[in-house]
Amino acid sequence: MNTALVASPIKNRNAVLVWLVWPLITLGIYFLVWYYKIHEEMAELRRDPDAPVAGPLLVMIFLSWTGIAALISFWRTGTRIKESQEAAGLEGTCNPVLGFLLNFVFGLGILYYQLELNKIADRFTA
Repeated sequence: MNTALVASPIKNRNAVLVWLVWPLITLGIYFLVWYYKIHEEMAELRRDPDAPVAGPLLVMIFLSWTGIAALISFWRTGTRIKESQEAAGLEGTCNPVLGFLLNFVFGLGILYYQLELNKIADRFTA
């Protein structure tokens, strides 16, 4: 099967817009939209009906006040991105530890995760 002819459910997004611009303009709401969309796209890519889509978003909305629940969810997102890279036939280069730690430096974990997701989108368009 020629993967160049198949459209990827993972959207190629400008990582700087996702990380900084849209969240500032929308007062943080865009982060929640992005978080839901990437989980939905990864579930579609892996064709896994049991993959969490709304769950991670609900954790961010309702349990982020605990701190630890949001951090665990963000860590698991990195793991899911790595699994999605492997499902797309790429080397799983996304490192959840790096994404987790970058989140404490100006929220750079979001930028890192989007750049890793863009590798999947690029795989299907190249």
